[in-house]
Amino acid sequence: MYWTRVRFYSNFSRAVDMSFIKRSCFIFCGALLVAISLQLFLVKNYVIDGGIIGISIILSHITHQEVGLFLLLLNTPFFILAYSFLGRRFLMLSLFANLVLSMGTFLLEPIPVITNNPILVIILGGFCLGLGVGITIRFGACLDGTEVLAILFSKRSPFSIGQYVLLFNLFIFGCSIFIFGLYEAIYSLATFFVAYKTIDFSIQVH
Repeated sequence: MYWTRVRFYSNFSRAVDMSFIKRSCFIFCGALLVAISLQLFLVKNYVIDGGIIGISIILSHITHQEVGLFLLLLNTPFFILAYSFLGRRFLMLSLFANLVLSMGTFLLEPIPVITNNPILVIILGGFCLGLGVGITIRFGACLDGTEVLAILFSKRSPFSIGQYVLLFNLFIFGCSIFIFGLYEAIYSLATFFVAYKTIDFSIQVH
């Protein structure tokens, strides 16, 4: 799965004739879907995703600051780091995607969650999250700096990108047990599974 995503980060042949503006519009929609998933399904139900999104939710809960602030602060250094091997367009589109995501979470924060039912949160929140991330990747951007970090580490070690991402996320979900509780961590893992299956589908569909 992760090598598929890396190929989309570094090779945009699927949309080679698409203008930068049109690509940005799709990325805007993808990032907005992620913001909707976070604020209307996940964050207020103490359900987290993996990667920077998960870390941002945890930090937001601890500090009582906006989750969008942490998304922007934590992701930006990774994307700047990735500039040398993924290019200027990747950097610009990814920064744009994260700005939309941060502003979206800020604007949607006052709105109450749509449901507190764990099954609906997992299915609807996970699907909306995965679809938004998948659209963002498909049109040349990234919302999660830990994947960039995993790409860099994998180039200099015998471990794969997927193994690094799994290690990062096991640590994040492990921390969530102590902060939110065991059930919330289980719900988070289930949401993570739904989201990443949706990402795979949205990337590979023609």
